[in-house]
Amino acid sequence: MRKFIAAVIALAALGAVVPADAQTRVTLKSATAGSSYYLMMVQLGEALKTASAGQLSPTVEESQGSVQNVKEAARRSGNFVFTTPPGLLRDARDGKAPFAGESGYDALRGLFPIPGITMHWVVRADAGVQSLGDLAGKDFIAGGRGTAGQRLTAAALTALGLEGKVKLVDTELGSAPAAVRNKQVAGYGTASTHPSPQVQELAATSPIRLLGLNPEELAKVRAIDASAEPIVIAKGTYTGVDYDVTTLSIPVGAYATTRMDEATAHAVVKAFWDQREAMARQNPWWGAITREMIATLGATLHPGALRFYTEAGIAVPAALR
Repeated sequence: MRKFIAAVIALAALGAVVPADAQTRVTLKSATAGSSYYLMMVQLGEALKTASAGQLSPTVEESQGSVQNVKEAARRSGNFVFTTPPGLLRDARDGKAPFAGESGYDALRGLFPIPGITMHWVVRADAGVQSLGDLAGKDFIAGGRGTAGQRLTAAALTALGLEGKVKLVDTELGSAPAAVRNKQVAGYGTASTHPSPQVQELAATSPIRLLGLNPEELAKVRAIDASAEPIVIAKGTYTGVDYDVTTLSIPVGAYATTRMDEATAHAVVKAFWDQREAMARQNPWWGAITREMIATLGATLHPGALRFYTEAGIAVPAALR
């Protein structure tokens, strides 16, 4: 937490580098304060400041999740950068729930990939739950409201025939660890980079289990959400979890809209790649990002982003041009 606070202070301090009239303001929106994705945006803000010698002036905004980010992007003006799994962009463009009847999503454009989310289904060790199927009749927090984790939990419960059989508790994700410690719920779902600081803290203070999926269950869930890929959380990642857990991972990207001008988008994308290694020295999750992951963005690239990748000699799939 001290590192997080220091990063926030550093971002605020950088605001005085260049006179305000020489700066280009950029809004960065990702997740709730204190989460790993909010910290990513703080780091990205520092990277934009550093790489542009203060000409880019970032503001980090808290968000309740990817659904809010996508909905807000459709109507926000200016230089708005947000994060989301690409599957949500497809749903928005196709008019699927929760975007039915809405417009403005054709203006969303890709910038660069960021660390993907890993689904964690966390339960109390004494809850008598060994698998997702055992959640039937139990109180369970599906995930943060409007988050990819909540949607993936819903997909898993539907795929496994558990829809309506689990007592889903509607509450903020931030209160989930306390609800587990106090035995108010059997557990909760959260989608985060792994290791997840929230799960690490809970595991250090309360015995937990992580629920996984077998090959047949994985196939059923992926039939509903093909963007989800199997991933293994290695044993020992969390205190007391001395077994490998096979779960799901979803790619995540940073996006903007056509209301951002080409020069700004080019500067933002260049700053990210120029500073990626420096950011990885602070938080290793950035080290997993490669240029090949651009293909996972699932959206037409912003012209400024495409110009950067072309100049850098980075291959861009035809579907993203």
